[in-house]
Amino acid sequence: MKLTAKEIAVFGMLGALMYASKVLMEAFPNVHLLGVFVVAMTVVYRKKALYPIYTYVFLNGVMAGFALWWLPYLYLWTVLWAWVMLLPRQMPPRVRPLVYMSVCAAHGFLFGTLYAPAQALLFGLDLPGMAAWILAGLPWDFVHGVSNFFCGMLICPLIGLLQNAGRYTRSH
Repeated sequence: MKLTAKEIAVFGMLGALMYASKVLMEAFPNVHLLGVFVVAMTVVYRKKALYPIYTYVFLNGVMAGFALWWLPYLYLWTVLWAWVMLLPRQMPPRVRPLVYMSVCAAHGFLFGTLYAPAQALLFGLDLPGMAAWILAGLPWDFVHGVSNFFCGMLICPLIGLLQNAGRYTRSH
C-alpha cells in the first residue's frame, strides 16, 4: 500500500483528529467519535484506513503512556475496521446509515469483551476471572454501545465529506 505525500498528510491529520476528538470528549466516559471515524475512513479508504487508525493508536500511547492498558488498542480498532471491510460495498442508500450505526454500536457493546483476552493474558485471569471482568464492565459497555449508535448518525455525513474532499484535491 504505497502512499502519496498527500495521503501521508491527510492520514496524519485524520489520526490526529481522532485523538483530539477523544480528548475533547473525555468528560463523557465511553462516549466518543472514534467508531464514527473508523467506520467512515474504512468505507472511504478501505485498507489504507489502517494508517490513520494506527496514527491515532500511536498518538494515544505517546500522550497517555505506552502502558499495559494500551496494548489491546493494537487490535481493538482493527476489529471494527475488519467488520466494516466485510460489509457489502454496494448497499441501498436507505439501509447504509442503519448498518453503519449498528456495526459501530456492536463494537461499543462488545468493547469490554474484546478487551478481556488481553486482560486475561496480561494479568493471569482464568476463564471465570475473565468472565467476572466482562460482567463488571457491562454497564460501561452498554453506555459505549448506545452512544456509538447515536454518534453513528455522523458516519454517512463524514463519508460524504471525505469523498468530496478527495474529489476536490484530485481536481486541483
